[in-house]
Amino acid sequence: MASSVNPTVRRRRLGQELRKLRELKGMTAEEVAERLLVSQSKISRLENGRRSISQRDVRDLCGVYGVEDHRIVDSLMQMAKESRQQGWWHAFGDIPYSVYIGLETDAASLRVYEASLVPGLLQTPNYASAVTEGSWPEATAADIERRVQVRMRRQERITEPENPLRLWAVIDESALRRIVGNREIMAEQMRQLVQFSLEPHITVQVLPYDVGAHPGMYGKFSILEFNDPQDASTVYLEGITSDLYLEKPNDVQTYSVMYEHLRMQALNAEHSRQFIDRVAAEWAAEA
Repeated sequence: MASSVNPTVRRRRLGQELRKLRELKGMTAEEVAERLLVSQSKISRLENGRRSISQRDVRDLCGVYGVEDHRIVDSLMQMAKESRQQGWWHAFGDIPYSVYIGLETDAASLRVYEASLVPGLLQTPNYASAVTEGSWPEATAADIERRVQVRMRRQERITEPENPLRLWAVIDESALRRIVGNREIMAEQMRQLVQFSLEPHITVQVLPYDVGAHPGMYGKFSILEFNDPQDASTVYLEGITSDLYLEKPNDVQTYSVMYEHLRMQALNAEHSRQFIDRVAAEWAAEA
């Protein structure tokens, strides 16, 4: 569940405030880096929230920007302190997409397009285990179990009784047809997908093969939106060795338009449910 202090979100907001101070000062990231004898990439990572920010970093930057109001400095220092706290996901060790988990934990809504797999938030434990084992050949049994536990913990965001995450998932037919694990696992996964799709805050649409070419052919992506207006909507693109987070309004708008086209080309929610139900029956009959 979302905590009152989400370190990822705190780091992100702090970075935004530091960027505003730099821009008010009329300085470039390169100029700041030269003043502090650090790399320009460090300043960029601090501002985009992808790097942990220490109170010393805040103090040094406020000095460069000439911030004399102690209340502002103290507030930023407190945010830096909170941003260094650990979220629930840190208990599971090194998770490569921990920044994304932090954002997902605090998000109000999530739109996701998946081309090859059932979205992680909708996966069964057996399916998640088979996905991890297949996509990470060198993983140990302990590695797989840890990843599955994280995925199941993430699902608490869509099962919260009070404030569940609003999830909209467009899933390519390939994800329903590709056998992951075995046929029994696939039948179980399809049945769970149907059950989740009945929840009022979850919408699942299937993009069938016969729609032909579509905007999602470039690959999967997610769009996260937040209740707090300070938190910009973010497009998440998952990579093999690194991930990409897009926050510029033009980028978010481009992906949002793409998503609307995918929604229009996909089967509606009821027809998608019927489609998945038929696929579940097919997997069960072959098991």
